[in-house]
Amino acid sequence: MKQIICFLLILLSSSSLLAQTDLDSLVKICAEYKDTNSDSLSVYARKGVSLAEKENNEAMLTIFNRYAGISCFQKQNYDTASIYLNKALESAIRRKDRKEEASAYLAIGYMYSSQSDLKLMIEYMLKALPEFETLNDNDKIIETLVGVGSAYRRTGNNEIAITYLNRAKDKLSDSKNAFLISLTYFELGAVEPDVNKEIAYELKTIEYAKAANIKQLETLGNQALAFAYLYDVNDCDKALIYAKECYRIASDQGAVSYIYSALTMLSDIYYKQKNYKECESISLQAWAMDSTNFIESRTLSSRIVKSNIHLKNEEKAIAFFEKYEDLTEEYTKESYHKEIIEMGTKYETEKKEMHIAALEKERRMYVWLGFAGGLLVISMGLALWQTMRNARKERQLIAAKAVQDGEMSERARIADDLHDRLGGSLSAVKIELKNAENLQNVSDKLDECIREIREITHNLMPRSLLSSGMKTALEDFAAQFPNVHFHFFGKEKRIRERLEFIIYCCANELVTNSLRYSGAKEINMQLIQGEKHVSLTVQDDGCGFDEKTVTAGIGLKNIRDRVASCNGKVDIASATGKGTETVIELKVES
Repeated sequence: MKQIICFLLILLSSSSLLAQTDLDSLVKICAEYKDTNSDSLSVYARKGVSLAEKENNEAMLTIFNRYAGISCFQKQNYDTASIYLNKALESAIRRKDRKEEASAYLAIGYMYSSQSDLKLMIEYMLKALPEFETLNDNDKIIETLVGVGSAYRRTGNNEIAITYLNRAKDKLSDSKNAFLISLTYFELGAVEPDVNKEIAYELKTIEYAKAANIKQLETLGNQALAFAYLYDVNDCDKALIYAKECYRIASDQGAVSYIYSALTMLSDIYYKQKNYKECESISLQAWAMDSTNFIESRTLSSRIVKSNIHLKNEEKAIAFFEKYEDLTEEYTKESYHKEIIEMGTKYETEKKEMHIAALEKERRMYVWLGFAGGLLVISMGLALWQTMRNARKERQLIAAKAVQDGEMSERARIADDLHDRLGGSLSAVKIELKNAENLQNVSDKLDECIREIREITHNLMPRSLLSSGMKTALEDFAAQFPNVHFHFFGKEKRIRERLEFIIYCCANELVTNSLRYSGAKEINMQLIQGEKHVSLTVQDDGCGFDEKTVTAGIGLKNIRDRVASCNGKVDIASATGKGTETVIELKVES
C-alpha cells in the first residue's frame, strides 16, 4: 500500500514538473516570436493562457496575458489587446510583481503607439521607467527610454527626444543586446541635427544590426544614410551605395514597403546624376509596385516624363505626363475642396457652375505653366478633354454635397421649430389643463405628444451632436438600446459639422437596420478618430446575408451616397448566419 502511495506522489510531482516545463518552454517561444511573428505569438500565447489557467498558475497567466495582448495590438485588434493587457496589469499589481507590472505598462505604451496616441504612449512608458530603474533592469530601462524618445520625436519635440535617447546611450556600455543598441543609435540618428553625427549614428546602427542579423534595422540604417548623403551632403555617389544596399536587403527579406522606398530614392539619385535611362527604369519598377499612392506616384511619373524628354522618347513622355496630370489634380483637389463646397452652398444657379468652371481652368493653368512649351502644345488636346470630364464629375459631387448640407440645415431648423415652438405650446396647454379633472385624458394625450416631439427632434438633429460632437451624440444614441455598445479610440476633437452629421446618420441607419432585420443579440459600434481620418465600425452577431444574392436597400444606398460625397470608403462584410460588419472611413480635412 505504501508503495502505491509513493508511486502516485511521484507521478503527481512528475506531471506538475512537466506542466511547469511546458509553461517555461511556451514563455521562451513567445519571447522569440514577440518581435518577429504576431500570428505565431498569438497561437502560443493563447496556449499559454489556457495551460496556466488549467494549472492555476497566476504568475505564468500574467505573462501569457501580456504576450496575448501584444499579439492582438500587432494585428490591430485593440479592444481584445486592451482586455488581455489590463488583466496582466491587474494581476501583477495584485501579486506585487513589480517586473511584470512595469512590463505591462510598457506593453500598453506600445499598444497606444500603434494607435498613434503618443500622449498615452508616453504616459504609460513613464510609469514603467521608475519600476525598471528600481529593479535595475538595464536593458528594459534602455528599451523604455528609447520608446519615450521615439514618441517625442514623432510629436516633433526633438530636444526632449534627444534627452531621453542620450540617457539610453549612456547605458549601452552595460548592455549586450545588439537589437537595443542598434535601435538606440537609429533613433539618435533620426533626431540629430548635425549631419556628420547623424551619419556616425546610422553607421553604428548598421554595425550592430549586422552583428545580430537584424535585417529590419540594417535596412533602416542604410535608408537613413542614403537619405542623408543625397539631401544633406549632396553626395550622390555615396547615397547610391547605401540605397542599393537598402534595396538588396529589403529584396532578400521580401519587405515590400522598404523595396518601394529604396526604388524611389534610387530614382531620385539617378536623375540627379543625369543617368536618365536608369532613372526611367527604376521609376517604372517602383510605379509597377504601387501607383495608388498619389504623392509618391506623382514624383515617379514626373521623373519618368523628364527622363523620357531627355531620352527623346516623346510618346512615353506624353503618356506619363497624362498620368502625372491626373495625380496632380488629385493632389491639388484637397486644397480646393473646401472652397468648392462653400460655393456650392451659396450658388444653385448657372452662375455657380460657370464660376466653378473658371476656377478649374485657372487651376489647370497654373499646373501647365511649369512645363516646357513644346510639351504643353503636344498635350493641349488631351488636357482639354480631361478638363471637361473632370468638370462633369466635380459638378456631380458638388450637387450631392449641396443636397446633404441642405438636408442637415433643414433637419436642424425643423428640430428647433418642433422643440421650441410646438413643444413649448403643448407644454403650456398641459399646465392650463392640470386643474381640470375631467380633462385628464387630454393631459395624458398631450404628454404623449410632447414625448413624441422630443423623440422626433432628437432623431432629426440631436442637440448633443451640435453642442458636443459626434462622440457624445453616438454615446447618447447607443445608450437608448441595452444591446448596443459604443467604443471610442483616439483623441476627441471637433471636425466639420457636415462630416459629424454624416457619421451620426450612418451609425443611426446601420444600428437601426441591425435591430430591425438581423435579429442581433449584440451590436458593437466603434469610432476611431485620428489626425487625418475618422473610422466608424458597426458589427452585429445577427443572421447576416449573402452579399452576392441580396440587393442593397435604400438605407444602404443612402449610406454609400453620403460617404461618397466626401470621398470616403464603405466596406461591408457579411455572410449568412455569421453577422455583418460595416466599416466607414472618412478623411478629416485640416
